[in-house]
Amino acid sequence: MALAPAPARAQSADLVLCDRLAADPADPDKPADVKGVPDVAPPDIATAIRFCRTASGASRRALYQLGRAYVANRQMPEAIAAWRKAADKGSSSAMVELGVLYGTGAGVATDEDQARKLFERAAQAGNPRGVTNLAALGGGGASADPARARQLLARAAETSAEAQYQLGLMTAEGAGGTKDDAAARALFERAAAQNHPGALERMGAFAQSGRGGPKDSDAAKAYYERAAALGDADAKVALERLRCPYVIKDKRGNVVTNLCF
Repeated sequence: MALAPAPARAQSADLVLCDRLAADPADPDKPADVKGVPDVAPPDIATAIRFCRTASGASRRALYQLGRAYVANRQMPEAIAAWRKAADKGSSSAMVELGVLYGTGAGVATDEDQARKLFERAAQAGNPRGVTNLAALGGGGASADPARARQLLARAAETSAEAQYQLGLMTAEGAGGTKDDAAARALFERAAAQNHPGALERMGAFAQSGRGGPKDSDAAKAYYERAAALGDADAKVALERLRCPYVIKDKRGNVVTNLCF
């Protein structure tokens, strides 16, 4: 008699809680059903460290998230150690974070060559932030070419909301290729449909101004509200400007106050 296959092993409770408190919305390792948080909330830091540390023995994602929790707790040496372990296990997000540290000299000695190597590894793994950071680093030959960055992002954008957003930014600015507002808006719309905060904010701005498509104030407000609910600071500022659109200035041109609805 044939035996039915054993069910897939469920995620540990520790990893589930680690994901809930410390997952990065842009991490390619993050499961689609995990929302993620822009930053680990102060009340959740101790709990995130506890559960992510326990889950990190069997999960590179948890190792990366442990690093995020340590950063929120201002424990940079511990964060760097966790990210190095995660990067060694193939976490492209950890590679990006380490690259940023080496590029800026935050917590480690500045080492642009090391930053570039980390961004290249992340980019080759399909991480959109690795691609854009590599292009932004500059000064390093073909791998720092914005046109190449767009090619890599286009490949990653087939499945990644973050890549769609980053490619949209480059397309809107004309970086590395033709400037195309309509194409940028379409990319932002795809990412916004997946609740990407930055893409929602950009869709609000494009809808508000009519850039790359129809002008729609109601849609702009709705996009801003969704982005703000996910923690996007620019969307919160945009909502306040919608609420208080009229600026009163003195005769010298200095802003005195805003008139609000």
